[in-house]
Amino acid sequence: MYNLLVNLKNNGDKLDNNVGVNDFVKRQQKNTGKTYSTLTFEEIAKHASDQLQKKQYSKGYRDGVIIVKVDKSLINKFKCPYVKINNKTILHAEVSKRRPEEENYIRIKAKNGTEIKTGKVDLILYRNDVLKETNEQTTDCIWELISFHAIPEGIDELPMGPVTMMRNQLELKGGTKGQYSSKQWANSVYFWQNYAIKE
Repeated sequence: MYNLLVNLKNNGDKLDNNVGVNDFVKRQQKNTGKTYSTLTFEEIAKHASDQLQKKQYSKGYRDGVIIVKVDKSLINKFKCPYVKINNKTILHAEVSKRRPEEENYIRIKAKNGTEIKTGKVDLILYRNDVLKETNEQTTDCIWELISFHAIPEGIDELPMGPVTMMRNQLELKGGTKGQYSSKQWANSVYFWQNYAIKE
């Protein structure tokens, strides 16, 4: 089994290339309904590498997935796309898919409401061998930046979306094999009953 920091050997270098930019994360642009940043993807990956060296990360949902914490000094560089749902929220459902080879899913967005201030930011890194399970590696780096999530102010942890969990657990196209506890499922559903992406 790989050590979490298998590629972070202390050789005197700055280790700028430990984290590569996976093509999948490049969809996170302004006006897409996803967390986006005023930093470049390369700058975000460099920050992830720096934070790894400082041990500012936690284990993800499976071996080979880690969550890197963005330093507080950069939080304002990430824009949170979520609104809090209330009885005045107008919701819009649409049939969508992330990539052509994946199955359709129902995506729900809010047509109104004020986007919430970003409180924290998580950078999601997958190890190269995990990405190779579904032939989704796009660099030669040990770790690749797959996505990043702005967490609404006041929320401690952002649950994975239930559609993503379903895709992973059922090993559907676009999913990465994983199993989740009943509590993880419940927390995911609960969060996404209270928040929605701003259209």
